[in-house]
Formats: sequence, structure tokens, C-alpha cells
Amino acid sequence: MNFMTSWSGGKDSCYAMMKAVASGLKPKVLLNMMNENGKVSRSHGLPLYILKQQAAKMNLPIETIPATWNDYESKFIEALQKLKKNYGLDAAVFGDIDLQPHRDWEEKVCKAAGLEAILPLWQQDRVALVKEMIEGGIQTMIVSCNVQMGEAYLGKIMTLELAEELEAKGIDPCGENGEFHTMVMNCPLFTEAITLPEHTTQTYNDYCFIVWETN
Repeated sequence: MNFMTSWSGGKDSCYAMMKAVASGLKPKVLLNMMNENGKVSRSHGLPLYILKQQAAKMNLPIETIPATWNDYESKFIEALQKLKKNYGLDAAVFGDIDLQPHRDWEEKVCKAAGLEAILPLWQQDRVALVKEMIEGGIQTMIVSCNVQMGEAYLGKIMTLELAEELEAKGIDPCGENGEFHTMVMNCPLFTEAITLPEHTTQTYNDYCFIVWETN
């Protein structure tokens, strides 16, 4: 079964893809939705050149689609239809864990494109998942977080100790509720780790972000 991954660049989409591959499914292409100007990913704020690096380390093509929130769904469905035709896809893999509205939306857009929605992480324990990801060789960095966590967490590498620290503070160590987002620096799917430019940090609208130097 050929699949595309809804690739955020973070740990959950990466681990979902790893599990799909381990189950015998074949990855063909990545899809990422960008902001209106097409320079930064809408979900994690990652610049295009980092997303392209991640794809290159997996020897996979990546499709990046600029979209507003108003046309996000229609653009996503259009992209799924195009990728299905171009890559002979049967399914789309998503990294959601337990938010039912997210699963409902993913099944809706996949149905519109004639694809099966596969969620390999669905309803698994969040803390256990983070441990599996780390022990499974996924190396990630926190690239955005809410102001309750604060800018001090930006750039930190996710470890078991950090996951426990977050949990002790009442923060979901998976960030499933939007507390923070991560970026995959290396994982078993990569041929080697990506290289990162210098960065600064900033807070905007009650959320803290890493700001990468432009290439």
C-alpha cells in the first residue's frame, strides 16, 4: 500500500510514518501546508529549506502548499487528489493521537480524495509514546511553545528527563494540546541528521517561536 505522510516536520508525524513503514506500507511523498507566502510551515513555523532537508534525508519528494486558514481544507483536498494521481497513493498517514475532531477532519478530506486515512498513533498513551519516540531514535528540538512554558524551552532537545519535567509541571509531554511543537533533527528514516542555521527567539500573540536565519 502506497501512502503519503501529512508531514509537520515534528515528532508525531515522524513516528506515525516510522510505524507505517514498519507495518509494511510504502512511503511515496510528504505533504506540508505552508502559510500564505509559502516560506514557513503553518503548523510548526519551519522554513521551507528545513522541510526540504528533512525530505532529502529520507530520499522522498515533498509537496508544500501555501494556504490561508480560509482555503486550507480545499487546498488540502486538492493536494491529496493530485498526489494520489501522481504517486499511485492508497492512503494518507497522520500523526494525531487522540483529538477526535482532528481525526474526523482527516477522514473527511481523505474520503474526498478517495484515500484511506491511517493514524498509527491513535489512542495510545501520550507519555508512553514520547518514551517510544526517544528510545526509537527520534531526535527532536522544541521550536515553538506557549508563554506558560516560555522562551527558555525553545531549542531544547526532547529527552526522557525533559518529558518528565514537563509532565511534573502539568504540561502534556506530547504537546498534543498545542503546548509546544517540535522539529525532527534526526531519526531512523533519515540517512543523516539535518544541519541547522543560527536562530533567535521571539514571542508573538502569546506564543514563543524560534526564528531561523534565512538561507
